[in-house]
Amino acid sequence: MDVRRAVQEPREIDASGLPMEHAQAVILDELRALTECKEPFAAILLMPAPPEGRTPPPSDDVPSAADRIRTLKSIRPGLTEFCRGLAFVAPADIPAERAEAIHSGEQLWGCPTTATQDVTAARAWAEERNGE
Repeated sequence: MDVRRAVQEPREIDASGLPMEHAQAVILDELRALTECKEPFAAILLMPAPPEGRTPPPSDDVPSAADRIRTLKSIRPGLTEFCRGLAFVAPADIPAERAEAIHSGEQLWGCPTTATQDVTAARAWAEERNGE
């Protein structure tokens, strides 16, 4: 009998229909939950398209940018230990600062990352990372 733990399928976190600040908070909460399981994982992050027209002001129920940064810093050790990779699926027309955060990889996230516009490619990458 094989006593190794079964590797989980890559987790897909769909924040594509949410406003950006809310999407970031949802993704961080999901990633925190995954790290708290203390098992290796890979995740596919479906990111929202940039808003058309003016950006609405953040709502009161969404953590501030500073809170989101603190959350990322608090979960980074768990990402470094357990996350085999984050595959971001984002539209081509995302703002430069979002693209920079997505492409910052291990420096920001503490684990390997990739970014694509193709969800099939993201799933394949995450499955490959998950099998390592």
